[in-house]
Amino acid sequence: MQPSQQPPGLPALRDIVLVGGGHTHVGVLKRFAMKPEPGVRLTLICRDTHTPYSGMLPGYIAGHYRYDDVHIDLRRLAEYAGARFYSDEAIGIDHDARTVLCRSRPPVSYDVMSINIGSTPRMELVGGAGDHAIPVKPIHRFNDRWQTLLHRIEEHPGQTRVAVVGGGAGGVELLLAMQFRLGKELAARGRDPAELSFALYTRGESILPTHNARVQAHFRDTLVRRNVAVRTGTDIVEVAAGRLKDADDHWHDADEIVWVTNAGGAAWLRDTRLALDDDGFIQVDDTLRSPSDPRIFAAGDIASQIHHPREKAGVFAVRQGRPLADNLRAAVTGRPLTPYHPQAKWLALISTGDRHAVASRGGLCLAGNWVWRWKDSIDRRFMSRFMPQLNDLPSMPEGPAKPLGANRVPLDEAENDQAISAAAMRCGGCGAKVGASVLSRAIANLAPVAREEVLIGLHAPDDAAVVRVPPGKAMVHTVDFFRAFIDDPYVFGKVAANHALGDIFAMGAEAQTATAIATVPQGLEAKVEETVRQMMTGAVEVLNEAGCALVGGHTGEGSELALGFAVNGLVDEDMTEVLRKGGMRPGEVLILTKPLGTGTLFAAHARLAARGRWIDAALKNMCQSNRQAAACLREHGASACTDLTGFGLLGHLVEMTMPSGVDAELDLAALPILDGAEETAAAGILSSLQPANLRLRRAIHDQADWVEHPRYPLLFDPQTAGGLLASVPANRATDCLEALRALGYDRAAVIGRLEERSRKPTDEPTSIRLTV
Repeated sequence: MQPSQQPPGLPALRDIVLVGGGHTHVGVLKRFAMKPEPGVRLTLICRDTHTPYSGMLPGYIAGHYRYDDVHIDLRRLAEYAGARFYSDEAIGIDHDARTVLCRSRPPVSYDVMSINIGSTPRMELVGGAGDHAIPVKPIHRFNDRWQTLLHRIEEHPGQTRVAVVGGGAGGVELLLAMQFRLGKELAARGRDPAELSFALYTRGESILPTHNARVQAHFRDTLVRRNVAVRTGTDIVEVAAGRLKDADDHWHDADEIVWVTNAGGAAWLRDTRLALDDDGFIQVDDTLRSPSDPRIFAAGDIASQIHHPREKAGVFAVRQGRPLADNLRAAVTGRPLTPYHPQAKWLALISTGDRHAVASRGGLCLAGNWVWRWKDSIDRRFMSRFMPQLNDLPSMPEGPAKPLGANRVPLDEAENDQAISAAAMRCGGCGAKVGASVLSRAIANLAPVAREEVLIGLHAPDDAAVVRVPPGKAMVHTVDFFRAFIDDPYVFGKVAANHALGDIFAMGAEAQTATAIATVPQGLEAKVEETVRQMMTGAVEVLNEAGCALVGGHTGEGSELALGFAVNGLVDEDMTEVLRKGGMRPGEVLILTKPLGTGTLFAAHARLAARGRWIDAALKNMCQSNRQAAACLREHGASACTDLTGFGLLGHLVEMTMPSGVDAELDLAALPILDGAEETAAAGILSSLQPANLRLRRAIHDQADWVEHPRYPLLFDPQTAGGLLASVPANRATDCLEALRALGYDRAAVIGRLEERSRKPTDEPTSIRLTV
């Protein structure tokens, strides 16, 4: 059973928002997963779905680990913890409104917030560094650049000079890992590893300055033995293309420059009220709370404990997980906070790239291959607690739902009345509407696109909207409605609007107006308002982009979040531009504009069996409008078109071939498939709609021969906001695909062709032949 942060029937009373997916917040999520706080809802805002474990990153660079070995799947972990995962980046704080400002979504409300975003390279301190050097942080960008560098060196022979700026443990360890991996790759290709030369630059007089002399000596000897040029006492003050300049005006040649120094706090923190230290890190007291805003906590590298300054090291971030979780819980339940005192000495295990490592703690120095094995064991044990395999996440204790009185969140009189009302039996009929004041506040800042045909709409709300039909136009009507399948109301709003618009675009119509119908779970007025605001902001962004005016709607209470739209479109009265399902002709080819697999992927997501990046890619496709694709298909002579939704590819194809009187051949190998969909389908994780769609399998010629093919189940996979399926003249298909891909439909493909009908009588299903 999927864990749930809130027992059924208990509304969210307080919001804890976690900004950033660092090691400390990973620990917080795990602790709340194992012991939920009734009435408390967690939201994680993070740009990256997969966060690397810093202790294993050098091993990944060296080639000892795969990507998934060293990355924690935050979307999966958040789902396990019952937390909402918002894929975005914080760029500010509105302390008065208690909201986190985000780069590409509406502000997110919080009652208590924690920041764990790591440090940021201060490239602006050195001229040209931002343009010509590769910063090791943020790590996701470094990984992209590392993969590019790895490919370039592997594929293009010749002398390459690599410079690493930063002589701390991070810089030395990274350099040795890069050297080991690149040398190994060159040797595997029969090339001389001596093509590569490495140099380390540090302004200090010694490398690893925070470690003891024996550790420093060991790494100094290792660098010499590995022919690395070490430039101590060298302060780099300028970077240009292919070279670096030191403080003595000497230039040093380098083809690749990696930056592992001058880290500080993110620039946006300077515009908040938070107290920062000289490097821009958030100052916190012994409870990890900001002294300048008692609602905000910070941990990990971004935090600087006022009374216990420490080196930036992953060990502190990991160990802050428990005290931070406890203090966040205490902050929303009105209990005293507990101080956290970090240890004065800690064990550091530093690798040399070649499965050899050094243990450093105070005056201790132990080295050997056995130390690397020890480190590997510790790291793997840590990661096993958060790995993306379903069975690696321990089962959450199950039990009866706690009553409202079991929550420990202190409420004022108005909130208490709202909470009791939300948990009690609700009225039906019009009594189930969301309150007018809540709704008006939630939609106050929506700005639907203006259309001159809208005579009465949201700009002057009345009992109903009044819309004029332009002369010479006919109306196209459609409606779609479904419950939320993800925990992000903003993204859900975008997907729901795209899904509803799909029918309009598939018929070649112009979207004109839409009315919304939504159900929202009961709860405190502020929480309901926030949900409606997030969801309708996402929806209106999509509607506006399509030129479709939101003119009204209805919002009521329900057990689950759900959203739908009745959409009106316009076509020419003579119907010459209308694309219908029944216009297919033999000899034409079938084009699909988006990949398949949303049904199985989100079924797997609900069971914690889908990787976060698979869900990211699926949502990106679902948020892509079909408007431009529809216009492109018409321009290239499409004779029939439909959008793929709940009936799946085969169901919609039969809907087209039957009235067209044609048969079809589908090439399973040509089907565009979302990443992960084949894996989840092969595991038997399928949508609840799949059995109903399977009834059409009799349309498949020799279907018994294909049931074991890995892509066979995906023929019946129900799609949400799926792509367009169209028939196009064969001689125009290549140009059509090129145009679609230029518009951003990167996975558009020819998936089959149409043939003369073979089956008689006409009431029998048309024949769908499969091939590879």
